[in-house]
Amino acid sequence: MFDVFDLSRILIRSITKLCVADHADDPEVIAQWTANKNPATIRDWIDAGAQIWLVEQAGQPAAVGALGQDGDITLLYIDPDHTGGGVGRALLEKLEQELIRAGCAEGRLEATKNSAGVLCTAWLAGDRRM
Repeated sequence: MFDVFDLSRILIRSITKLCVADHADDPEVIAQWTANKNPATIRDWIDAGAQIWLVEQAGQPAAVGALGQDGDITLLYIDPDHTGGGVGRALLEKLEQELIRAGCAEGRLEATKNSAGVLCTAWLAGDRRM
C-alpha cells in the first residue's frame, strides 16, 4: 500500500516544476491542473478501482503512473528530484506491460510539452518502444 500524500506531492511537484512549458507559471492554470491531485481525490480514485503505481528510487517516492479504461495511460508523472535516472522510462514500460497483459492492442498517452520532447528524444535515439 502506498501513501496518497506521496502520490499527491509527486503529481503537484511534477506539474509545478516540470510542466512550465504548458502552464507558463500561470497560478490559475496550475491551480486548475492540480485541483484534483489532492489526497482525498486520489483516495476516491483508488476506491473506484483505479490502477495506480508508485515507483520508489533509493527508498524515496519518485514517480506515479496510472491506467484508465481502454488503454489510456492517465498518469505518468516524475518527481523533479528523480528525472534523468530512468525511473520514467521504467514506469512507462511497466504501464505498457500492464496494457499488454490486459489485452490492449494499443495504448494512449497525452503528453505535456516537456514529456513529448523527452519521448521524441528517446525515440530518435533508437528506443522505438517509446
